[in-house]
Amino acid sequence: MKKYLIAVYVCLVALLAATTFAEQIRGTDFVEKHIYHTIWFCCLWGVLAAMTVVVLVRQRLWRRLPTLLLHGSFLVILAGAMITFLGSRKGYVHLTVGNETNSYVEQGSRQVRELPFTLRLDSFRIDYYPGTDAPADYISYIHGEQPVSMNRILSREGFRFYQSSFDEDMKGSWLTVNYDPWGIGLTYAGYILLGISMLWMLVSRGGEFRRLLRHPLLKKGGMFVLLLLCTGSAVHAERRSLPALARKQADSLACKQVIYNDRVVPFNTLARDFVLKLTGKPAYGGMTPEQVISGWLLRPEVWQHEPMIYIKSAELRRLLHLDTSYARLTDLFDGENYRLQKYWKGGQDRSGKMSSLEKAVAEADEKVGLILMLRNGTLIRPLPADGSVKPVSDTRIYAELLYNRIPFSKWLFMFNLTVGLLAFFHLLYRGLHRPAAPDSSGRVGMFPSRLADTFFRVSLYAAFLFQLFGYALRWYIGGRIPLSNGYETMQFMALCALFLACLCRRRFPFTVPFGFLLSGFALLVSYLGQMNPQITPLMPVLVSPWLSTHVSLIMMSYALFAFMMLNGILALCLRRSARMLMLLSRLLLYPATFFLGAGIFLGAVWANVSWGRYWAWDPKEVWALITFMVYGVAFHARSLRIFRKPLFFHIYMIAAFLTVLMTYFGVNYILGGMHSYANS
Repeated sequence: MKKYLIAVYVCLVALLAATTFAEQIRGTDFVEKHIYHTIWFCCLWGVLAAMTVVVLVRQRLWRRLPTLLLHGSFLVILAGAMITFLGSRKGYVHLTVGNETNSYVEQGSRQVRELPFTLRLDSFRIDYYPGTDAPADYISYIHGEQPVSMNRILSREGFRFYQSSFDEDMKGSWLTVNYDPWGIGLTYAGYILLGISMLWMLVSRGGEFRRLLRHPLLKKGGMFVLLLLCTGSAVHAERRSLPALARKQADSLACKQVIYNDRVVPFNTLARDFVLKLTGKPAYGGMTPEQVISGWLLRPEVWQHEPMIYIKSAELRRLLHLDTSYARLTDLFDGENYRLQKYWKGGQDRSGKMSSLEKAVAEADEKVGLILMLRNGTLIRPLPADGSVKPVSDTRIYAELLYNRIPFSKWLFMFNLTVGLLAFFHLLYRGLHRPAAPDSSGRVGMFPSRLADTFFRVSLYAAFLFQLFGYALRWYIGGRIPLSNGYETMQFMALCALFLACLCRRRFPFTVPFGFLLSGFALLVSYLGQMNPQITPLMPVLVSPWLSTHVSLIMMSYALFAFMMLNGILALCLRRSARMLMLLSRLLLYPATFFLGAGIFLGAVWANVSWGRYWAWDPKEVWALITFMVYGVAFHARSLRIFRKPLFFHIYMIAAFLTVLMTYFGVNYILGGMHSYANS
């Protein structure tokens, strides 16, 4: 039976992975019709559940109650999902101001179904962030009921109503309807059981997690001789004789408050983003951002001949006959003819998505648009004189100026990667060489080891505090937890990696290089990638504590999985330490997988509160589930003896991390889906 269970499990994981790519090729409707919403797909999960019950009975798992409860919670979740699939009804209702309705249109069949009550829309309103055109919330006022808005649903007699859309004339509102009186409750009960069982497994005295904590091999430590490597470089900014305000005059503009990105910011933020967008760098030609933007305002006829528009695409540079990666504004115009226009409509593939050339044209066009907005006077929006927008406090303005002027990501990724490589190579050196023989006085020579320990400890705490300071500044400036896009989640992951290294440093000193390297690479990705570093207000659907908790748990799990991956690489280099390192990875496997599981299901609760579906088979959801299932296999060392072998275990942990990379990066940049906001 065990072999058949493994076969079904592997087939199911492979099917889920293949389906996400089929969705990319054939579309969402195709995979929903032929896979996700089919009876045979449900039966496959049912077979897996039935076989799991048989194995649990044969292994007499009731003697290990936390483990039994954990597997039982999965069965309850599957049962709830099956009831939702078979018995729920979904649709939409269109309400207009002053009119009553007692029916809704069912999704799929388009049939009109009766409601056991009537609804009447009194009014519809959009709340905006102060002084901006950015929506903060969409609110429908239903007669005799509580308002319906984003993340605030209306429940009545088993029906749940969610704010979905609205009419352009603001006289009508569209609500999503969900009727699932049994499935949601049973599924939520499964989530609660899952949380209880995971906590129980962590605190149970007879559980494997507590046994691993007491294992004698994990109490051994030892840390490092310092290898000094001094590198230095100097970058000299080249001053150009370009017309602009004097430095003192330009600096006086930095703290002036303007409206930008739908919030009140210091002028420095707008100027810095303008220069960064055009050139890829926060300054240009030895000038401050304020000087650059003042030059464009005062003497555009001179600045339009300055090569400062960064063109990343080699193909587009070839078409524009550019010798360097930077174009002048005049290079993009041929008299009155806009040269980018002719490359705009030729690059779409069969799926309707933009080709790499068209993406490059769109990026260049956006940069040209910024310059034209600046010249036309529409980019800079001062605070209105009528007082309709209140200025922010001087403290917040100075905090944002400080945040803009300290390149946290750049400094930290360079520092963390350098120190992390030093620590990692020294760890290899210590593992491959025996301790030095005592000298004539009987001393082994501990001074270099103590010096190394002090250096890495101080560096680790300094990096963590510096990263925490930058993250807290961003939190204070934005007025929200920085977890809304790819840039911010990578920053949070780097912070988690440093925190975990600080937490484990004393007992597990070899986690120090992992913390440096993982945080350094996370910061490098956020620095070099196309992730958005700008601080913007949240979309209404993202204003939810469920989302913040969901993302936090997911990113903490990714940080732990990355530790385990680096641990596996180290074990392959230090074979004689492979067993001890396997024990550490098995210890980290518990919180890592439990964080991921809790994050997935809290995300499902958020989705259900936001738009009425706790699971939509979005590629991001599917790959998160695949990751959970792949790492879940490693817990079964009792029945899968191959996981008791250190070499195989470490290779499996390294390979399993590919699912994490696919979940975070691959889905975002290849497959897309509802979660693509994480890239924005």
